[in-house]
Amino acid sequence: MKSTKKLTKHLRPLLLSTLLLGGAVHAEVRPLDRVVAIVDNDVIMQSQLDQRLHEVEQTISKRGAQLPPREQLNAQVMERLILENIQLQMGERAGIRIGDEELSQAMSTIAQRNGLTLEQFKAALARDGLSFDDAREQVRREMIISRVRQRVVADRIQISDHEVQNFLASDLGKLQLSEEFRLANITIPLPDGASPEKIQAAERDVLEIYRQLRAGTDFAQLAIARSAGETALEGGEIGWRKAAQLPPPFDGLVSRLSVGGVTEPVRTPGGYIIIKLLEKRGGSAHQVRDEVHVRHILIKPSEIRSEAEVRALVERIYERIQNGEDFAELAKSFSEDPGSALNGGDLNWIDPNALVPEFREMMANTPAGQLSRPFKTPFGWHVLEVLGRRATDSSTQIREQQALNMLRNRKYDEELQSWLRQIRDEAYVETKL
Repeated sequence: MKSTKKLTKHLRPLLLSTLLLGGAVHAEVRPLDRVVAIVDNDVIMQSQLDQRLHEVEQTISKRGAQLPPREQLNAQVMERLILENIQLQMGERAGIRIGDEELSQAMSTIAQRNGLTLEQFKAALARDGLSFDDAREQVRREMIISRVRQRVVADRIQISDHEVQNFLASDLGKLQLSEEFRLANITIPLPDGASPEKIQAAERDVLEIYRQLRAGTDFAQLAIARSAGETALEGGEIGWRKAAQLPPPFDGLVSRLSVGGVTEPVRTPGGYIIIKLLEKRGGSAHQVRDEVHVRHILIKPSEIRSEAEVRALVERIYERIQNGEDFAELAKSFSEDPGSALNGGDLNWIDPNALVPEFREMMANTPAGQLSRPFKTPFGWHVLEVLGRRATDSSTQIREQQALNMLRNRKYDEELQSWLRQIRDEAYVETKL
């Protein structure tokens, strides 16, 4: 999909075409792209809207869902494009850029996640009537938007140790390793300070949606047509969540739902929400991990020290340790690992998975209490000594990290929705449909 362009860039070709037509009245008249919305200092073109509508229709059809009326779908897609445009302008002002190499890597990753080579991915897009260049541009936009959100939204979220401990002591915290839920939602928004008439209108809308759901209407279809949530065009699906990641009262409601069930409409500060449970799964953290107590000496090649000289030096250090010299003193004198040299090369107890493969493999093959032969990693040449091995019950650390992640995700979701409403309200938007 073509990126949005400045309004002045579209005026020149329009003026030029007017002059040409004025001098050649019998020339063939071709339809021109047109502006369908002005968003702050940028525009959205009809071609962009048409392209995104096509992509959304393809996605909905693949899921086997029924397309909503064109007018409703058009409004939903336009609103999504407006929000994207606002965030892209913020990214441009912040100097956020996605280079070609990084973008190519992202496209390759997407292909791999779908079990395809890059060429197969291009062919699959073509079969759906989508060009690879358009898909690549959309991914670039999404990457920029993601970074804008990380800078603005994620940076606002602070979680204290006190909050983590309180969460772990709560009933939800104690159950945080239990079940996980795949959810979808339908949101009927309410602006801050909504009038009684608007509140009543929103209540009527959500009750009608709930009635249709109870009568068997497809949830995804209603989400696409009626929801104001950010994931409306994905059928309202918000992915996997633990109960603890959901704001009250949804944390308790979802836990009591059966798969396929929906909650009754719930009034929240942002509007009315209905949640559907699509799937659930049990989960428990692996709480015991192997750790190794290891120390090492690192020598790095440099402009004044060749690879051969580095290896020769490490060999001499190895021989000196073998001859009885103190490992820690030699590490303090020679090691070029600033994080461990002053501690005699000691890395303390460490998870092998945190180390590069070459170091991890040599460490695994060295018995406790013994010295390794000199070996090479991407950092340089090493000699290591394994001081001990243990299996550590890391339940406390895992629980605390999971609690931290859940609290952060919960605050992020709430902050994101509030921030999106804020930037939409503050933006100048003029639609021309």
